[in-house]
Amino acid sequence: MNYLYVCMFLMFLTTYLIRVIPIGFVRKKMENLWIQDFIYYIPFSVLSAMTFPDVLYSTTATGSEPHISLSAVIATLVALVLAWRKRGLVLVAIVAVLVAIAVELVLQYL
Repeated sequence: MNYLYVCMFLMFLTTYLIRVIPIGFVRKKMENLWIQDFIYYIPFSVLSAMTFPDVLYSTTATGSEPHISLSAVIATLVALVLAWRKRGLVLVAIVAVLVAIAVELVLQYL
């Protein structure tokens, strides 16, 4: 149990320092547009890097060897096209799930 609290404290300290150090040391407004753009896109990049691999492996059956499935690739492509055409997030998610289910059903009966 003590090990859990040590891990939690270290996680807290790490995430806290990552947020506090820039605020504590950067007093003036950022003038460089490249740095502003870089800081603006970091959350999107990190979130994409964390979730995209899981999207491709999402339709793998539990207990089987993980592999990229055709249904996940097709559903991802459909979601990207819908997002590119500026559709809402909820619509994109629902359509992608329905496409993945439909492709899995079609592949099951082929």
